[in-house]
Amino acid sequence: MAEESPLSPPRREVVTGVPRGARRRPPAYAPARSEITEQTTVGATYVRALMRGQLRAALVALTALVVLVGPLPLVFALTHTGSGPPVWLTLGLLAYPVMWLIARWYVRTAERAEADFTGLVTDPADRP
Repeated sequence: MAEESPLSPPRREVVTGVPRGARRRPPAYAPARSEITEQTTVGATYVRALMRGQLRAALVALTALVVLVGPLPLVFALTHTGSGPPVWLTLGLLAYPVMWLIARWYVRTAERAEADFTGLVTDPADRP
């Protein structure tokens, strides 16, 4: 091997192996996961709570849709507007943005409930 001169940069060493944070820890006890897997009454309660939360969000979204967009055909019939520009402007500028906002709210709410449920049943050692 050649000797290093005092002006040359120090030699780099490469360390191979598993990083400390990546070592597999023993699985922690996840009571919610075992309750669901074993199909106990507590596990059924967890699943029912998830389903109830998502159903509640769906009913709120449906109610908002019916209240805000549902009366539009009646309004069009009472004002005797055919299929002219006022109808298209009302639909384009009022109905579709409202439906989009309701749908966005529903999806975010349902995903949040599912993420909370997943966090409850996931082993803490498996989380990133």
